[in-house]
Amino acid sequence: MDNCIFCKIANHEIPGKIIYEDDICMAFLDLSQTTDGHTLVIPKNHYAHILEVDNQTLAHMMEVVQKVALQLQNQLHAKGFNIITNMNEVAGQTVHHFHIHIIPRYNRDDGFQAHYQDRSQDVNLDDIYQKITK
Repeated sequence: MDNCIFCKIANHEIPGKIIYEDDICMAFLDLSQTTDGHTLVIPKNHYAHILEVDNQTLAHMMEVVQKVALQLQNQLHAKGFNIITNMNEVAGQTVHHFHIHIIPRYNRDDGFQAHYQDRSQDVNLDDIYQKITK
C-alpha cells in the first residue's frame, strides 16, 4: 500500500520509535500516547484488519504483544493493560493496516476509558445465540 503510514514505518521509509522488530512484525510507540508506553504491534505485510491476517502471523503477533507488555510492565511499572484492535471506522479504526494496541494502565484515572454498557435487561440472549449458531 503506497499511502499506508504503517507500511512506511514497517519499511523504514519514515521514522518510528520502534521497540521490537523481527521479520514478521514490529512494535512502536503510538504517537497519541493515550498512556505512557502506548504501543502498536503491526504486521510488516499489509492487512486491512484482523479478518485478513493469516493465522500464523496473528499467532506470532500475539506472542510479540505478550513480550512487549511484559517489557512495559517491567520498565514502566504498568499495573495492567488494555489489548485492543479496532476493525473498520464503526469500531474506531483510523489507519487501515491491522494493528494491536497495547495500552499500559497505571491507575483507573490515567486518562483511558474502555466503557462497556450493561444491556442485559434489553437483549434476548437466546435470539442472539440462535442467529449466530444457525
